Amino acid sequence: MKNNRLSVVIITKNEEEDIGPCLESVKWADEIIVIDSFSDDRTVEICRKYGSKVFKTKYEGYAEKKNFAIEEAAGEWILSLDADERISPELIKEIKEVLRGNGNEDGYLIPMKFFFFGRWMRHGGLYPKPHLRLFKKGKGKFEEIAVHEGVKVEGRVGYLRYPMLHYSYKNLDDYLQKFNRYSTLDALDKAGKRRYGRWYPFLRLPSEFILIYFIRQGFRDGFHGLLYSILQAFYVFVKYVKLWERQQDGKQKTEDRGQNNPAF
Repeated sequence: MKNNRLSVVIITKNEEEDIGPCLESVKWADEIIVIDSFSDDRTVEICRKYGSKVFKTKYEGYAEKKNFAIEEAAGEWILSLDADERISPELIKEIKEVLRGNGNEDGYLIPMKFFFFGRWMRHGGLYPKPHLRLFKKGKGKFEEIAVHEGVKVEGRVGYLRYPMLHYSYKNLDDYLQKFNRYSTLDALDKAGKRRYGRWYPFLRLPSEFILIYFIRQGFRDGFHGLLYSILQAFYVFVKYVKLWERQQDGKQKTEDRGQNNPAF
């Protein structure tokens, strides 16, 4: 029986530190498609070294670029990765079983091993936290939201046993760079959906810490668990402050329009 082909899709921008190990973990795939947002480091050079098909495009949202990658893919199955993710040897074997036709599902949720400052975080709601990353072409599409995009699959969805490895935050500098970008995108995604009072960020700050550190048992990850809980609680605080800023800007613009166009 002929195996189904697998296309791996990745989006990049200045990922020279991560993209090599990522591609090394999927070099067995039939096709690798990279959508690059005009990186000015060695990202594209490294991708081409692995035989990837590279398409350059301006940044227009994560989901839009990933959907473009899916359209360009030739494989019957799609595996979506980020540059800071890896496929474990055990997961490779499991994916190959799917490609052989051993399964009736149209998509698969894959557990994620999340590494924070070099440590695998087992608690705090971070594991297994499955993500839908493997799906049939024509059955799955990324939802158009600003950040934390997800795949919507038409059909049956199953679970794979073995995890992907996600090396998201290597150190504090790496965390803070992503912190500002993601919190802004999160605020943009929530803008216009619901109004939040000025005190809401201050309520969410302690409640988020309690949720991660105590209820989801982040304390079981020791010092890393405490550090992650504090930083993530502050992330949520900043996200809602940014949203409040946008609401205030919109309110001011509305008032300005009313003053400039008085009703007689």
